[in-house]
Amino acid sequence: MSGQRLKVQFQRLYNHFSGQDADTNLQDIAEVLFCTRRNVRMVINKMVDKGWIDWKPAVGRGKQSRLTFCSTDNELQLMHARKLVAEGKLEPALEALEHNADKLAQIIQEQLGHTTAHGKQIVRLPYYRAFSNLNPLQPLRRSEQHLVRQVFNGLTRINEEKEEVEGDLAHHWEALTPRHWRFYIRPSVRFHDGRILSSDDIIATFHQVKQHRLFNHIKDIQAPFTHTIDFFLAEDDHRFPDLLTNLIAMIQPADADMNNPNVLFPIGTGPYKVIQNDSKRFKLEASDQYFGFRALIDIVDIWMLSEVASCYLQPATDASQLGGVSVSTRLKLDEGCNFLLFNRNSGLPADPEWLKYLKGRLTALQLLQRLNKDQIGDFRLTNAYGILPGWTHVPLHSEPVQSPPSKRIVTIAFACQHPVYPHVAKAIQEILAEDGIKLRMIELTTTEIALGKHSQKIDFWLGGMSLMNYRDDALLSWFFNFDHIARAMPKEEFQLLEQEVMKWRANPDQPSPCQDLGAKLVEFGQVMPLFHNWLGVDDTGAVQGMQSNSMGWFDFKSVWMKPDHEESAF
Repeated sequence: MSGQRLKVQFQRLYNHFSGQDADTNLQDIAEVLFCTRRNVRMVINKMVDKGWIDWKPAVGRGKQSRLTFCSTDNELQLMHARKLVAEGKLEPALEALEHNADKLAQIIQEQLGHTTAHGKQIVRLPYYRAFSNLNPLQPLRRSEQHLVRQVFNGLTRINEEKEEVEGDLAHHWEALTPRHWRFYIRPSVRFHDGRILSSDDIIATFHQVKQHRLFNHIKDIQAPFTHTIDFFLAEDDHRFPDLLTNLIAMIQPADADMNNPNVLFPIGTGPYKVIQNDSKRFKLEASDQYFGFRALIDIVDIWMLSEVASCYLQPATDASQLGGVSVSTRLKLDEGCNFLLFNRNSGLPADPEWLKYLKGRLTALQLLQRLNKDQIGDFRLTNAYGILPGWTHVPLHSEPVQSPPSKRIVTIAFACQHPVYPHVAKAIQEILAEDGIKLRMIELTTTEIALGKHSQKIDFWLGGMSLMNYRDDALLSWFFNFDHIARAMPKEEFQLLEQEVMKWRANPDQPSPCQDLGAKLVEFGQVMPLFHNWLGVDDTGAVQGMQSNSMGWFDFKSVWMKPDHEESAF
């Protein structure tokens, strides 16, 4: 008999006796359950084994047996729903609960957080969408960028505490000349599928990487000796090891499909490997073959909550990406901002009058006043005065707003599946409507936006960025990101800023040009910063070492849990 059939039989029995313990006999129960006396014994024994009932058979002819209910119908319903939720089957769980979303939310909250199962420490986190691409060479949203860091390694990395460059796959490096860098690679590093990392993997990866604008000064990559990689550059670059910390430079197997924009199960060398990735669950498991310190948390289990479930949970910011997990009272500003990027090549903002109008009308203050706090949930937005917190490049007093140059349809584009952008776009629509202007909205994937889909038809983009660390030069990965800014910016202005970056690379004593770069983008009217977001993670529970990074997540491999007193020692 199937488990579901047995539950139906229990419900019949429970309803017949109104949940009250009773004196009865096998014949009566057989009639209630519509089965034979022989089958009723089997059904009763199964219910006893599951702990649903207790059955004391009568001794002697004509005596009544004693039926005791150990579970209620509601308890059984909840048990079944909990099992479905644990399997990620949220819609069937909701149906089992007779579409009671409050009960479903309660069960979900019970199973989120931390737990220990079969000796493994598990951290569960909720999220509002699936992760459809984890290819470091493709345009990625903020959460995917964080997850890629858990799966892959670069030759170098940024120490998050010291903000300094340190070795990752490379344990040492040297500049033979400003255009010839040599990196010494750790031996016996393994990919998640067991293969040994070779120089072919690094060379194949960088033949793809150097096609990106940020790395286009790489002329050639060679392996002159075992565990040795040489880079030959077209221009002097004294900061090349810093550049290799970039997400795009994560090392992949030579046979990986590096042009695939839908990588669900990437193969890396990092502390975690992907073992499940679908519309319901994303699961990482600690790699025992990791060349560094083995991760302390065994499983990171991220649940994709359906709209019907997630609307009953505390929502998350796209920057923190922690779904229903509550945040600490110790918050800090996101290292980035939401912004408007104006198309000054082929859009209406190419006309200085239109640019002046849009900048004056669509200010952060105007938009914040129109955002419905109930709709944006727990987002903590504050108006931005520069691209990064602490930068004050936006004038405190804007010029008087004039009427639009003409009555036109204006087109905005933004990333789909975003919890806040549609509401910001709606506020923009309301403001422009007051001046008789219609707003056309286009929702695109992150990849489509980065690669310029419909760019000729778009007047401005609503977007956001978070940098991977707090160093000024982290801004460059966004500025050069898949030509998105170059495509919207007059060529001579972009080249002017690009040349400043090249000079900085060539001169080890020159200070970073990035703050000036950010100021120029605002001054030119290319980017208009809108909001910063306050971020934090819940560091009050049993999970130790949780500290929000610049992306609003926490480093999975560095957190751990104190054992419960009830757990046995190993």
